[in-house]
Amino acid sequence: MNGAVLLTGISAAGKSTVAQALAERLPRSAHIRGDVFRRMVVGGRADMTPEQSGEAVRQLHLRYRIAAKTADQYYDAGFIPIVQDVIVGRDLERFTEMIRTRPLHVIVLVPDPAEVERRERARAKIGYDNGWTIAQLDKALREETPRIGLWLDTSRQNAQETVDEIIFRAEESKIAGDLR
Repeated sequence: MNGAVLLTGISAAGKSTVAQALAERLPRSAHIRGDVFRRMVVGGRADMTPEQSGEAVRQLHLRYRIAAKTADQYYDAGFIPIVQDVIVGRDLERFTEMIRTRPLHVIVLVPDPAEVERRERARAKIGYDNGWTIAQLDKALREETPRIGLWLDTSRQNAQETVDEIIFRAEESKIAGDLR
């Protein structure tokens, strides 16, 4: 793989685990966790909830811009950046326009909701404590998100199997330079 990688899906889809495993398989790589930029806002943080307040959306888009610029900086320094975040709906297309590195590989993890629920129960962190449900986010992903890049149902795969498939199908995950 070359260029940059964007790995998205809903909370508990396996993004962090897969992104880290992919980064470990590549010779020069950087794992960029979008949620880190959210947590950097201390005073005045507005987290995304189903109500999607204007301030929460502004902060979400700020986080995406920072992640895209960070990816470009790592790429310019000779690394393959792997950005991992929850990016659904029209925001997926917007994010691909924010990052200038090409080729850009877009990977969307779409395990079935029952598997996401199982994964959520098995992990230490909680992804569904801000009013969202698995069903709401899954619906937004499947019904409102443009079908760009490589969409993978990872319900029956472990992280290494998913990474194998991402690498094997890398050409399918490349997107065109400008989606508009």
